[in-house]
Amino acid sequence: MDDKTHARADAVADHERAIQRDIDARDRASGDATPSGAVQAGARPYPEPPFPRQHQTKPGDEAALDPAPLYDAPFWKGSGKLDGFAALITGADSGIGRAVAVLFAREGSDVVICHLDEDADAEITKAAVEAEGRRALVLKGDVSDPAFAEAAVKATLDAFGRLDVLVPNAAFQEHVPAFEDLTYDHFDRTLKTNLYGYFNMTKAAVPHMRNGGAVVMTGSVTGLQGNKDLLDYSLTKGGIHAYARSLGTHLAPRGIRVNVVAPGPVWTPLNPADKDAEAVSEFGSQTVMKRPAQPEEIAPAYVFLASPQMSSYITGEILPIIGGYSGG
Repeated sequence: MDDKTHARADAVADHERAIQRDIDARDRASGDATPSGAVQAGARPYPEPPFPRQHQTKPGDEAALDPAPLYDAPFWKGSGKLDGFAALITGADSGIGRAVAVLFAREGSDVVICHLDEDADAEITKAAVEAEGRRALVLKGDVSDPAFAEAAVKATLDAFGRLDVLVPNAAFQEHVPAFEDLTYDHFDRTLKTNLYGYFNMTKAAVPHMRNGGAVVMTGSVTGLQGNKDLLDYSLTKGGIHAYARSLGTHLAPRGIRVNVVAPGPVWTPLNPADKDAEAVSEFGSQTVMKRPAQPEEIAPAYVFLASPQMSSYITGEILPIIGGYSGG
């Protein structure tokens, strides 16, 4: 190489060092300028970790959560996006399911509230739907039982005369500290609720849905990225994603759209009924937002995917709502 080439290389290196010196000086002057608190970019402030240490027995009780989950979205103004519809939501007694039920009602839909055995929570959801001026029906049962799925769809048709939106949302989640701790019984329960339950509900509902109808499933970030302690749960959520993509293609000629909302950490009874009290106190702090979502922050995505006014050209898609990616 000639002297001119060497001189240019030396000049570029000097330039790089000058840029570095400038940034180093700014770092020393500012210290750690990154805000340490959780991100608050919503319509109202949301709770952030650390939360009170707490643990619940399954399936969890929303009324016992501290702080109480925010689900009623008082800032949301309905505009008839689901006017005259009837929706069936599993796991609708609490958490995301309750928030979805409230917003569906605010958009003009009657709602069927399916739950396992959380009677008090389900009645609160029913009252919230009725406060929006819509009809509500509460059904107690196990989604892994095909007979319950058939009965729930029949009850919906009997009560409201139609079924426009199905939201398979009920889930079972329980971590294992070691792979050897994942028993067949545990694995079977997870698949029965999370996969068989989704199949049973769609199998029963689809024959009664008309053009313009929608299925909006609840997936999970664990189905996208995996989770070392939720082996079976992550498997089922990945399966739900694949099922929705396939079913969306299959039902497209009938005008029925199928999509998935895949949340990250959300402040609902599901996780305090799984994690130990210490982990619950820091729940959601690992996200870019540095806090878990509140149910009312997730529910608008279900309205979007359920409404033919808003998402008529969307099917077989997965919408992650994970609070930002926290990787490097």
